[in-house]
Amino acid sequence: MVRGHRGGCEPFVGRAGQLLNAMLLAMGYKRESVFIANIVKCRPPDNRDPKPEEALQCEPYLLRQIELIQPRMILAVGRIAAQNLLKTEITVGKLRGRVHRFGEWQIPLVVTYHPAYLLRSPEQKSKAWQDLQLALSGLRERVG
Repeated sequence: MVRGHRGGCEPFVGRAGQLLNAMLLAMGYKRESVFIANIVKCRPPDNRDPKPEEALQCEPYLLRQIELIQPRMILAVGRIAAQNLLKTEITVGKLRGRVHRFGEWQIPLVVTYHPAYLLRSPEQKSKAWQDLQLALSGLRERVG
């Protein structure tokens, strides 16, 4: 799972973290059983979105993490993660709902909404659930 960086060192804390935990549990995973990485490796000042040059500066580190972990699936959580991983400006709403391929490894990648967004827009939770189901079906295909 890759996300844009918001907050302190530990990703997804507070209410957004609780929602993420519930989302993972609904897929049959505990938070401890998945790897969560940030697009940037240090917190931008005032909790602002990372600038493109900051994400680019951290990209080699993220790519090395992905290479070492060799995930069977990447869940890009939120706009910052999705747009940076897929090298696009397309919105999350238009990127979600299908399986993309990431990098030279062609790792399946599914885009979904950030839990903080879902807390503000609960009517989007059903779409996020569809995204999680898509990721789960992709994982089952890669295992089976």
